[in-house]
Parts: sequence; C-alpha cells; structure tokens
Amino acid sequence: MAAVMKAAVYSRKGPADQVLSVVERPIPTPARDEVRVKVAFSGVNPSDVKTRARPGMEFDEVIPHSDGAGIVEAVGPDAPQDLVGRRVWIFNGQWERAHGTAAQHIALPARQVVPLPDGVAFETGASIGIPLMTAYHAVESCDTLAGRTVLVPGAAGAVGFYAAQLARLGGARVIAVVSSEAKAEIARAAGAESVIDYRREDVVERVKELTGGRGVDRIIEVDASRYAPRYGELLAFGGKAVCYGSNGAELTLPWRPLIVGFVSLYFFIVYRLPAEVMRQTTQGINRLVARGDLAHPEVAVYDLDDLVAAHQRVEQGANAKVLVRLPQ
Repeated sequence: MAAVMKAAVYSRKGPADQVLSVVERPIPTPARDEVRVKVAFSGVNPSDVKTRARPGMEFDEVIPHSDGAGIVEAVGPDAPQDLVGRRVWIFNGQWERAHGTAAQHIALPARQVVPLPDGVAFETGASIGIPLMTAYHAVESCDTLAGRTVLVPGAAGAVGFYAAQLARLGGARVIAVVSSEAKAEIARAAGAESVIDYRREDVVERVKELTGGRGVDRIIEVDASRYAPRYGELLAFGGKAVCYGSNGAELTLPWRPLIVGFVSLYFFIVYRLPAEVMRQTTQGINRLVARGDLAHPEVAVYDLDDLVAAHQRVEQGANAKVLVRLPQ
C-alpha cells in the first residue's frame, strides 16, 4: 500500500468553509528534475485565497498555497543530489500546478526551492516567498533610491512591510499609506518616516504637504486601481509607479499629467519573473536574510485542521503573516 500524507484540498471554488477539506493523499514521488520536501510550514497569501474563491477550476483537485519551508527528503535523478537533507524555502508551489504546499510533502522543480540560511527559522522561510520576492523586485525596479522619496501604500501588509524596509535600506525616505493607527505602528517599525491614514486624510494633499508640493519619486503600488487616477498629482517630474497589485480589473490614468511629467509605469507579477531575474532575486533575499538585515512580519500560526480559519484570517486583512503548521 502506498504511503499517504495529510493534505488540504478543494475540488470546487467558493468560500473557505464550503470547499476546503483535509484528506489523505499519496506521498508524491519527485520527477527527474524535482525534489520532494517535507513541509514544516505553509504560507497563506492573499493570492491563495483569491484563487480559491475565483470561479473556474484549472485542475480536478487543488492542494493550495505557493509558499512554504521544510527539509528536502528526496530528489529526482536530474536534480542536485546535495539538496537532500537541506532546509529550504519554497516559492511558486501552486503556481500553474495542482499541488501546493498545504500538505505534509510536496514534489516540485528543484529551481523552486532555495536553501534556508543557517539559523533562520522555518516560520521565516515560509513567510518570505511571494511577499519578499515581490518587494525585492519592486524596489530593484525603482532604480537608485538614495535621496529619493518613495510612497508605499499598504505598508502594513507583508509586501509593503518588506518594501518599506528595502527602500529605506536603499537610502530612500519612505512615506507609508495605511488604514489604522495599529497599521501605522507597523509601518513605522518598517522604517516609514511619515504615515498617511487614507481613511482620515486625503493622500494627495498629505503627499504634497510632506514633499513641499513636489510629489514622490516612486510609488510601490499594491492597489493601482485606487491611486492610478491620481498618479499625475502624486508623482514628481520623472517619477515612476511600480505596480504589483490592483483590487480593480481596470485602471483610469490621467494622460496629460503623466506625459508632461515624464512618468513611467512598470507592472509585474512575481510568479512570472524571468529565470535569471528570479535567480538574482532569491540570491539577494538570502543574503539579506542571512545577515539579519530585515525584520519579518509577525506570524499567526494555524494547524492544518484549522485551514479554513487561516484563509478567513487572510480575507479579513490580517495584520500578520498567516502560516499553516504541517503535522510532523
């Protein structure tokens, strides 16, 4: 009889409490270029819960989540043999694949695991995939930041929290946009010099006040649909908006302010970074993490049997990185 593992699955889309279940499935065998990881923690991202809720199944059954951390326990014949026994963090686990990290074991291409630096906890490893990779590439795409002012909407979220830190490390002055005083404290801890509460203040007016009417040099954007109509007011001459997210499917842009302001727009999705950029990103992240240069978001840990609550916590806008602990 084949060995089995516990895994969270859904076979139809919908609310977490209606479609998610924990079942037993065969432990996967790594293909030629794959490794099998015994998962310690699985990271839950907003994209994971949006994928589960969005109509249309691409596979008959899905094990969710793209991020995670654990130990490599087996490798295929074409995968690096020295990975066996290594502690690793995982990215893109469920991207264009049916089987993600919400299981005791996952088999995936060796290029999608990264050795976890010594002394770094599995909880941290499971937290850094999509959020830190997104923040890292976003800040890299801002070009030189020394002496520049960067606006970070959603600075209390996982990506924004890292982006604010990375921008500050790059020599930028960071202005954060948040929705509460509790989130303002998180943003300040990440290095934001100024914080704007968009529920109480007009973001454009406050940016103008804080920059002497000039505007910001860069925006690292979590919700392009909200702020794109005002980029002409928010950005200084030669400014750039780096957009990794949007709550709306369409954007409205003010043509004249953008063209006379020589504004640049850059859009990306971290899952599709070119292979060389992905390699540079993961290597850069490992250097930062190994040196202890970054603070990491507070974690909220749920057991696998409480996966529904974990998804609901993310949907409610958790002020923490939500992780699922896999049975060992």
